[in-house]
Amino acid sequence: MTFILGVLYSFSIQFFNLGIKIASLFSSKAKLRSTGQNNWKDVISKRDLSKPLAWFHCASLGEFEQGRPVIEAFKKKHPNYQILLTFFSPSGFEVRKNYKEADIICYLPLDLKSNAKQFLEAFQPEIAFFVKYEFWRNFIAGLKGRQVPVVSFSTIFRPSQTYFKAFGGFARKPLLQIDKFFVQNQESADLLKKIGQNNVEVAGDTRFDRVADTLKTIREIEVAKVFKNNKKTLVGGSVWPEDMEVLIPFINTSKGLKFILAPHEIKDKQMSEWESQMKTKSVVRFSNADKLSDLATYDVLIIDNVGMLSSLYQYGEFAFIGGGFATGLHNILEAATFGMPIFFGNKAYKKFQEATDLIKEKGAFCVTGFEGFSETMETLLSESAKYAETKNITAQYVKNHTGATDVILNWLDEN
Repeated sequence: MTFILGVLYSFSIQFFNLGIKIASLFSSKAKLRSTGQNNWKDVISKRDLSKPLAWFHCASLGEFEQGRPVIEAFKKKHPNYQILLTFFSPSGFEVRKNYKEADIICYLPLDLKSNAKQFLEAFQPEIAFFVKYEFWRNFIAGLKGRQVPVVSFSTIFRPSQTYFKAFGGFARKPLLQIDKFFVQNQESADLLKKIGQNNVEVAGDTRFDRVADTLKTIREIEVAKVFKNNKKTLVGGSVWPEDMEVLIPFINTSKGLKFILAPHEIKDKQMSEWESQMKTKSVVRFSNADKLSDLATYDVLIIDNVGMLSSLYQYGEFAFIGGGFATGLHNILEAATFGMPIFFGNKAYKKFQEATDLIKEKGAFCVTGFEGFSETMETLLSESAKYAETKNITAQYVKNHTGATDVILNWLDEN
């Protein structure tokens, strides 16, 4: 049965590859993945075999932000190591392909036995880290065959996942081959122990360490500072069209508030539509803002670039984080670390521990639409004590959950 499932697994990977190639005819993101998945062969020459190598794999940009504090702490503690950083998604690789703390950056090839064998022979890692998830069975089996320690951190599991079902034996095998799990919560640890994986420790989420560091290295954005002009401001982070269906009516009816909006995708047509719908407000795009002598008089600033959102939250008294009405909530911790009430849609947030925690603690609010959002905002704007309490909850939540990176590094020192 295992042999048959292995064949089916390989077939599914090949079928996925075919799907990506077909999708690349219509999708720029799929095209980047399709053309880039073998780019690891182009960077083999950067591998200095006289030095040991630590491999960090991040599925996408969000996982990179979790991996980053560990990568940088590991690099600082072990400067003799080369760092190999791989991504599965273009949204990670294309944004971080020039990340200075990694020596080699590439896409992870598809999880076929032949790819895993060639990849591991070429790079010869001494230790491998998988951030949060993506337990590729052929790569993990290849690492174990080479007696390379495999560590998973910032990992989180749910009972509904296949690994924990009666029929999930095939899917479970890679998890049982991991040498050490550093999970986000006790539920994840308990789930792993139920399937016989006892090399597990509750360390928390390394993203808290990452966002806490942003306070130390925060950069000022002059355009945003001038635009804000010391007025109360709501920052919309990585907002989708579904989020804007709630935000635009509120913007049009609000009084005295300013808005900084960072779209999830930078599309000119979409931004133009939003501009036309905000009929009662003056709107300017970031790319044009520095040319204006009267920037401070504008009501809405649309960020038509990428890479500055984490720094923009410093200018907000409120945050609306995108994705909650769409495919999945984006990072709310970047806003929380600055201490502010946080809002997001009610449809796709429950798998994010920090979102459910902050809702319980009343530092964050999931909204169903314009009316509920507007009512809560009006309460916070009119009741200063309530606002101050909410602001303190979010900031304190981040402070209370830092330290996962130190737990991981201390374990590495001891082992």
